[in-house]
Amino acid sequence: MVRRPALTPLVADLPPTVPFVGPEAQERDRGGRPFRARIGANESSFGPAPSVIAAMRAAAPDMWMYCDPDNFDLKTAIAGHLGVACHNVVVGEGIDGLLNLVVRMMISPGQPVVTSLGAYPTFNFHVAGFGGRLVAVPYENDHENLDGLLAAVKRENAPLVYLSNPDNPMGTWWEASDIRRFADALPETTMLIIDEAYGELGPDSALFPIDVSRPNVIWMRTFSKAYGLAGIRCGYAVGEEGFIRDVEKVRNHYGVNRMALVAGEAALADQAYLAEVKAKVAAGRERISAIARDNGLSPIPSATNFVTIDCGGDGAFALAVLKQMIARDVFIRKPMVPVLERCIRVSVGLDHELDIFAEELPGALKAARG
Repeated sequence: MVRRPALTPLVADLPPTVPFVGPEAQERDRGGRPFRARIGANESSFGPAPSVIAAMRAAAPDMWMYCDPDNFDLKTAIAGHLGVACHNVVVGEGIDGLLNLVVRMMISPGQPVVTSLGAYPTFNFHVAGFGGRLVAVPYENDHENLDGLLAAVKRENAPLVYLSNPDNPMGTWWEASDIRRFADALPETTMLIIDEAYGELGPDSALFPIDVSRPNVIWMRTFSKAYGLAGIRCGYAVGEEGFIRDVEKVRNHYGVNRMALVAGEAALADQAYLAEVKAKVAAGRERISAIARDNGLSPIPSATNFVTIDCGGDGAFALAVLKQMIARDVFIRKPMVPVLERCIRVSVGLDHELDIFAEELPGALKAARG
């Protein structure tokens, strides 16, 4: 028997899982055969703005240097964009990195954390990694159940609750007035994480106005979706000065690389390109929805860069559809929890990718039904 240094009991007991199996891993499992359409990871196939690419190229020779550990230029740009002070902003390795920090700061082993059953699994991954106890509230009518989340927070005396708006994996959203009602009703001792990864892609009326005087709300956004920079892993959180100061105590000060800081600042400066992408995403959602309806399926209205499609059967049927699409070299994903599992999820892609989706879906449905 091999003897090795002992892990903590918490880590030793964790299952060897990851939140997502990436398309690259799936391609390796397929013997290296690439997907013809990569429309499952909610990336932006449109990529970053030409101005951002130019800024990244110009910065490439400087990559021998560490990043500015204060992230000063990007923080200043974000603060100016949002109309807050720099001390209300913290930059991190995408929203995932920031979620990790907040869970680490607020959750001790055994403490309850409230989320929705089927919501973003990476958040659950971080909660498990720090020993938190997940309390999951089922969706209602394909929306996160605000009243159910609030009831769970109060019942469990939970110090942390997670809500994405617009939502992943269903693409649905709540209006800002509904989010305000929810936030106002929370106990002062409960921190609300509002994950707005898709915020730029939905209606402005869904964005809960940032109020940095609220000590128990933190807003999170990213450059991964609308800005087309998923590969650089850069996001930011905005909140009350005291809480952001506490995040600064534990964050990895060299975690966001120099290229990411350059790209993020350039992306914020090019709001005209963002408007172009939003229009392309809206058109892509309409096309995916039309393809779904043409095949007798029911698309769920979406405020994100993907469309979740009700396949009209149970989870086993939707999984069969997904597998048939994968076999046809089309990478898509699906929710896996009860009720939501009846659906598949398709990201907006380039025209030729959606052409492939439209071409292959009828055969996949026929094979799944057979």
